[in-house]
Amino acid sequence: MADLARHERLVEELAGNLKPVRPLPSPALRAALWLGAALLIGLILASRIDTSGFMLRMGVPDLACAALGAALTAASAAFAAFATSVPGRSKLWALLPLPPLALWIGASGFGCLRDWIAPGTGQPHPEEVAGCFSFLVCVSVPLSVLIVVMLRRACPLRPSLTAALGGLAAAAAAATLLMPFHPHDATAVDLLIHAVAVVGVIGLNGLAGGRLLGRRAGLA
Repeated sequence: MADLARHERLVEELAGNLKPVRPLPSPALRAALWLGAALLIGLILASRIDTSGFMLRMGVPDLACAALGAALTAASAAFAAFATSVPGRSKLWALLPLPPLALWIGASGFGCLRDWIAPGTGQPHPEEVAGCFSFLVCVSVPLSVLIVVMLRRACPLRPSLTAALGGLAAAAAAATLLMPFHPHDATAVDLLIHAVAVVGVIGLNGLAGGRLLGRRAGLA
């Protein structure tokens, strides 16, 4: 009886000290907040956009489709990252970015096959290609850090997958923001440099971000 009384007192003390837990916003809302941060970067850079040249480039179907694919990849990958960070959510959400990713890659590759130069563009110089790589990395890093910090508030059971999706979102957002400042046509070298930057961001997020999220979930 004495043990039972102690147990009851312990339960009462624990129950009395409970504090309400504030539920996380929905994955859609968290993705929207993160995308808002990416949009803010775009607004900061907007004053440097050559609007007339950008509109000429967007009049070319493959360039417009590549830009649309990159933007949709960023949005869908961000949602998928936040969705998979919630225990109990299906890992099939990770497939959500695949259709827009295919559009982005396909349209970019198609641009390399054209036998004419798109209006508002020119052939890239090596320093311009290097500048594109630097832009993608420099914009992806803060967006990657932000999405990992936001993802840590949840408890992802597949931390590497969730972090890699966050990396894809960051890289795609950076590629989208690069479009207005990309005054040269698609080439194989340019596409390769973009691919290296994007894959690198995804890989680093999957490794480093996955370890951070794994510690949060007690899986690392």
